[in-house]
Amino acid sequence: MTERQVATRRALYPRFSSISTRWGDNDSYGHVNNVVYYSFFDTAVNQHLIECGVLDIANSASIGLVLENQCRYFTLLGFPDRIDVGMRVTHLGNSSVRYEIALFRNEADLASAVGKFVHVYVDRATNQPVPIPPAVRSVLEPLMQAEAAA
Repeated sequence: MTERQVATRRALYPRFSSISTRWGDNDSYGHVNNVVYYSFFDTAVNQHLIECGVLDIANSASIGLVLENQCRYFTLLGFPDRIDVGMRVTHLGNSSVRYEIALFRNEADLASAVGKFVHVYVDRATNQPVPIPPAVRSVLEPLMQAEAAA
């Protein structure tokens, strides 16, 4: 039997940013389409790295490529919701990092969706794995949180 996953709370996430849904995010069912959630995850992670000065999308010698992602949905999001994006790091390896990203609708305490997002760092020119750069590691370490039981 599969264990039922439950939504997590805001307090589990040390980093937050906000994203506003757009009119075009809604699908014909009247809620944010599932593919948009993955865009929210990608935006939150890369925005954080850029704001911290450790990612230059045009010139960084090493870059994080998405190796894996997934999403668990709990409640619907839709336009015109404001999404608070909570982020934490659940694994920080030699060349990979696993993020957990939670999407909170407006002022809700429970996540509407929780995603897993794995970056593997590679040399931009060769696409071969490289160690996570020290500057990136120093930005990620404060986001390290033990996997919390819901």
